Amino acid sequence: MKGKVVIALGGNALQDKDMVPTAESQLNAVRKTASYIADIIKEGYSVIVTHGNGPQVGNIVIQNETASNIIPAMPFDVCGAESQGMIGYMIQQCLGEVFKEKNIQKDVATIVTQVVVDKGDAAFLHPTKPIGPFYSKEEAELLEKEKGYQMVEDSGRGYRRVVASPEPKEIVELNTIKLLERNGVVVITAGGGGIPVIRENGSLKGVAAVIDKDLASEKLAEDLDADILLILTAVEKVYINYKKPDEKPLDVISSHDIEKYLSEGHFAEGSMMPKVKAAIRFARSRKGRRAIITSLEKAYDALSGKTGTVVVDA
Repeated sequence: MKGKVVIALGGNALQDKDMVPTAESQLNAVRKTASYIADIIKEGYSVIVTHGNGPQVGNIVIQNETASNIIPAMPFDVCGAESQGMIGYMIQQCLGEVFKEKNIQKDVATIVTQVVVDKGDAAFLHPTKPIGPFYSKEEAELLEKEKGYQMVEDSGRGYRRVVASPEPKEIVELNTIKLLERNGVVVITAGGGGIPVIRENGSLKGVAAVIDKDLASEKLAEDLDADILLILTAVEKVYINYKKPDEKPLDVISSHDIEKYLSEGHFAEGSMMPKVKAAIRFARSRKGRRAIITSLEKAYDALSGKTGTVVVDA
């Protein structure tokens, strides 16, 4: 085995932004993604797959809210679980098809994954993640009063509910994931950053929050003692001064140097920032580990050292 890799799939790996998000179009996008993952597995890597769920869970919330006068809407943590099952099913099915084509003898399993967060996390005091549909000011005020939602005006387009984005602390199903991975199963897990839960009176309780999927993937990679965290996004490399005349791609870089660029504000909060934070954490977690940020299409080449931004501890 060449090493253990946690592959964190970005939204572009699951849904073509230029296509209507039908089941068919999403399956077509996932089939392409599955082929890239299969090539990595065929090369001899043990692979664990994580993924985002931003557009999908948002669509599920909209469907719930739209039909709430007919069927009661499900809470946000349940919607997150629905999105994990849906996306996991698509990846699982497509990987199975590609494995047959490439003669790869592997089983695939999706784990609906809960991730413990701290109910005292400061993020709960300042929710920032918008979810669900847009509302008028009057509708937003009614939701605040009746359901206790926190609503904010969103760029002149209306009002949206916002939820917290707390830090991932513990992956509940970790032992199950380890058992499957040790037995050669390709595991799809921690979808959308995991379903956020808190420990309360000895039990787990779902909360309305969004855990960043890159930070959850990093936590998983550490806990599984992975060698590589491969974060896949829409660009081949991380840039400083992005889309400016003096933009510069980053190749192999120390965690210290990229952290300096992070502190200087080079990486957007809702885009590259969490990926860079996750890469820094993973590179520093154990000697010899590396985090790679690259595009889906360049994933195989990046693992071979031909491209991508590679963060190492120095």
